[in-house]
Amino acid sequence: MIAEDISIGILLRDFAPQVLAVLVRRHGDFDRCEDALQEALLAAADQWPATGVPNNPKGWLITVASRRWVELWRNDTARTRRELKAAALEPPLPDPAGLTDDGLVDDSLNLMLLCCHSALTVPAQVALTLRAVGGLTTAEIARALLAPEATVAQRISRAKQRIRASGATFSPPAGAELGPRVNAVLRVLYVIFTEGSTASSGNSLQRVELSAEAIRLTRQLHAARPDDGEIVGLLALMLLTDARRAARTRADGTLVPLDEQDRARWNHAAIAEGIELVSSTLSRNPLGPFQLQAAIAAVHAEAPQPADTDWPQILTLYDLLCLIEPSPMTTLARIVAIAMTHGAEAGLRQLEQATTDPVLAAHHRTYAVHAHLLDMSGAHDAARAAYHEAARRTLSVPERRYLLSKTHRGQDPP
Repeated sequence: MIAEDISIGILLRDFAPQVLAVLVRRHGDFDRCEDALQEALLAAADQWPATGVPNNPKGWLITVASRRWVELWRNDTARTRRELKAAALEPPLPDPAGLTDDGLVDDSLNLMLLCCHSALTVPAQVALTLRAVGGLTTAEIARALLAPEATVAQRISRAKQRIRASGATFSPPAGAELGPRVNAVLRVLYVIFTEGSTASSGNSLQRVELSAEAIRLTRQLHAARPDDGEIVGLLALMLLTDARRAARTRADGTLVPLDEQDRARWNHAAIAEGIELVSSTLSRNPLGPFQLQAAIAAVHAEAPQPADTDWPQILTLYDLLCLIEPSPMTTLARIVAIAMTHGAEAGLRQLEQATTDPVLAAHHRTYAVHAHLLDMSGAHDAARAAYHEAARRTLSVPERRYLLSKTHRGQDPP
């Protein structure tokens, strides 16, 4: 048995996507594999505290889940014992498109590629993969995708139904199909990293286990496809963002905004690597959204002090990003760049136009930006009211505490 002090919950969370990947590659039936895995996880949670964790937890889970899959298969089908034995002897499918050469890419990334099936729309691919592999709840996925929770739940359910109805299998992507799947995986990794970097709810600002896993998997994908500019851009963006992690909270967990952070606490080795990556990809690849976001993060990272930030360059990059891949949060970030370049009044005018978008009109960050711009313009009473409304709308405890603290202070950027 392995050490008793290892958290069983952490083990189960870490092994779940790996076991699911083995089951899906072997059997190709996502729903039944997922059900079998859940029963194996429940069995482990029930047995391991009493008997101890096996020396090979992953193998234990695969064995139990495989047995349960056979039971479910027998209940759902009328196939003969001979066919069942033949299926059990069938070798697992090869790794997708040779991406796992010499063990380069692990089961979590393989399962992401398998879940991003061509029978699904991109939103459905992303939602299904975040739920099955990323381990995010439906509510967390909904907040990340700026969609109603009920819509995301339906999207995941219909994704499974669509695959089942089309007769499609979770086979390895190849040729022209691989590129679109990789693009969907990048979006999934970005969402996982973002939820880890700034948790959408809960008592902690950051969920380091999520952001670290996203970086690890993106590194593996980069090693497998080093010439893909958007993979390079995403890895650079993650490194440049994660480099600020130690400075983003105080000892008591209080949020520290970017312009108040102690830049000596930033991880300068990660910043150097991120800047080198984004510089190399911008010089030899067509522009993509992750490359542009990485370039913006690099401009922030290169400023010795907040006052040295090159806001006109950031605004230019956001202009390009809005053209290539517009989104509500990009619009909001661009408005901040407008205000920092051309003044608070210019930002307020842009914000008034942007809030015709229902997503932005209801989002707590819109109220936080509004408060910041009001403070910049000297309307401090109105700013305090906006900060209070932003605090009321966020589900993140550190963000709420920070925003409420702004209602008792003078002008400070968010």
